Amino acid sequence: MARLLSLWRISPSGPWPTDPTENAKVYETIFAAIDNLLETGEMREFGFFQGATSGYVISTGEAKDSFRRAFSFYPFFEIEGREILSYETGKEVMRAVLKDKIEAMKQ
Repeated sequence: MARLLSLWRISPSGPWPTDPTENAKVYETIFAAIDNLLETGEMREFGFFQGATSGYVISTGEAKDSFRRAFSFYPFFEIEGREILSYETGKEVMRAVLKDKIEAMKQ
């Protein structure tokens, strides 16, 4: 199962209410959705960066799972997803590629 990192930021063109009471209602709905995703394990971690207009999500699953989660928050948020490879996996792949290049140069 893949580990995924998603970076989110509030979309300035999203349909945000200007009335503070209505804005608070939208945020409470969003918080409830995030709480549910954390409780069910679909998200492993959700966090904010300083400034509170962007942050990150760490999750597991397939890219389509991450896409579904991200799209469910559209158009309020813009989300960019990345699959995470561990240091050990990255090192293993890099060594294999370098070995193949060395062998190819010998021919």
